[in-house]
Amino acid sequence: MPGKILERDEYTAIVDVMGSRLKIGILLTPDVEVGDWVLVHAGKALQVIDEQFALESIEAWKLINELREQGVIDPTDR
Repeated sequence: MPGKILERDEYTAIVDVMGSRLKIGILLTPDVEVGDWVLVHAGKALQVIDEQFALESIEAWKLINELREQGVIDPTDR
């Protein structure tokens, strides 16, 4: 999930992921700065991503969630 860096210290950062504030590890992205977008997985920032990609990804996740709520797609279907 894309997350925007709100605060950071040496080894961790606070990110906004679709309105939720999460504390994540930034050891894999040591040069990340407040305002940067990162790809977050399993409580870690995997890489820095550009804002356009982040915003497009968030819109895609919102659409997926809407379709799940409407029963159009089944999250247990593989």
